Amino acid sequence: MKNFTHSLLDRDNLNLVLDNLKLGVIAHTPERIITVFNKEAEKITGYKKEEVIGKDCHVVFQAPFCGSKCSFCEETPDLTSETKEYPVTTITKTGETRHLQMTVSAIIDNAGIFKGVIASFKDMTDSISTSLRAETLSNFAGIIGKDKTMQDIFRQIRDVALYNYPVHVSGDTGTGKERVAYAIHDISSYGTGAFVPVNCGAIPEGIVESELFGHVKGAFSGAVKERKGRFELAHKGTLFLDEVAELPLKTQVKLLRFLQEGSFEKVGGEKKVSVDVRIISATNKNLKEEVQHGRFREDLYYRLNVIPIHLPPLRKRKSDIPLLAAHFLAEAEQESGNKVPSLAPESLNFMMDYKWPGNVRELKNVIQFSVVRSRGEKILPTDLPVDLTGDTHIPLIPPIHLAPPDLGLPLTQGRLTVESVKIALTKTGGNKSKAARVLGVGRATLYRFLAQNEAVKDYATHF
Repeated sequence: MKNFTHSLLDRDNLNLVLDNLKLGVIAHTPERIITVFNKEAEKITGYKKEEVIGKDCHVVFQAPFCGSKCSFCEETPDLTSETKEYPVTTITKTGETRHLQMTVSAIIDNAGIFKGVIASFKDMTDSISTSLRAETLSNFAGIIGKDKTMQDIFRQIRDVALYNYPVHVSGDTGTGKERVAYAIHDISSYGTGAFVPVNCGAIPEGIVESELFGHVKGAFSGAVKERKGRFELAHKGTLFLDEVAELPLKTQVKLLRFLQEGSFEKVGGEKKVSVDVRIISATNKNLKEEVQHGRFREDLYYRLNVIPIHLPPLRKRKSDIPLLAAHFLAEAEQESGNKVPSLAPESLNFMMDYKWPGNVRELKNVIQFSVVRSRGEKILPTDLPVDLTGDTHIPLIPPIHLAPPDLGLPLTQGRLTVESVKIALTKTGGNKSKAARVLGVGRATLYRFLAQNEAVKDYATHF
């Protein structure tokens, strides 16, 4: 009796602790039967404890709260990583939209046996809304950016995620159109299904219809068995049609029919196939111009372009370059498991001056290249790709002719010496950009000279 009373007290104390946490806490068995549900979880989700205890979490909450991200909800859970963190958007019992930060961990006993799952979640809805209003959010659904245009895009992603309206993402190559499409998928109710990307421009015209809609056995030479297309593979998920402007007109007709009816016929088949798929399309072309030139159907354009999202080129959001560079450096460190060098201020100056024709994708490549090439604790300008530091990419300002200090050594225009560089640095107060102008050379040339000449390099560090 004493042990039983002690057990009850322990359980009551545990519940008291859990109910005073400012985090929602839910735990379930390997069979997904909910065993713990604290007061904050009730407040966030709108469900009462007595409504959920003893029930299957998937039955109670469904997607996206219980979605594909929760690897512990499979019959054979993925225990390679005992803790997972991710954002999730959900709908409360009363129909409100809430944005949560979820942390999910496996419960492992002393014998190493999987006993269940415990999840804690924090309601970030008000915080995200405040940050969006103040335009201070720097990371939303895996997308990095603090520029005002990116804050507007974050709002669009948040607002559209819970509606199954077609979204069309436009922007230059490398701006992150697929990343935006995945973010919409990830925080939506379709996040429990597959995200199926299709590059419409990479599929040969003769098989594009079969690739998208599938075919029946004997539909054409080589069709030895029935095959599912991308639409079927994306059932209950998202189909991302990248480079949608490249679709042949014949396939555009079939896509339009699907958007109107929600069903299609496989190549060579007569039976209608119905699927529940969210459609997100993207292109780096101007679809309106494609319509005007007769290369894209006008009726399909209006069906796809219900919610337009335009991504700006990196050259128009340069204030995000330091943030993106830091993110890619952290990513590189995580992937390699080794400490990576940080970015020298001089290297960042080059990045801020560059035009970035390849946008964010090019920036990521530059960081990866520089991490591999760097041999020190800092990524120096000499570690950057030549395309970035070449004088053709950095507009040279005519040299400023300054009288050198009375050191008895004239400046030699266009040709660097240790003494002339020291004079220029002294005269410009250590500003290397101005010193390069004084010397009549590009900054890349001066930085290379500093890197190769220890004496003047040490001298430069005094500023």
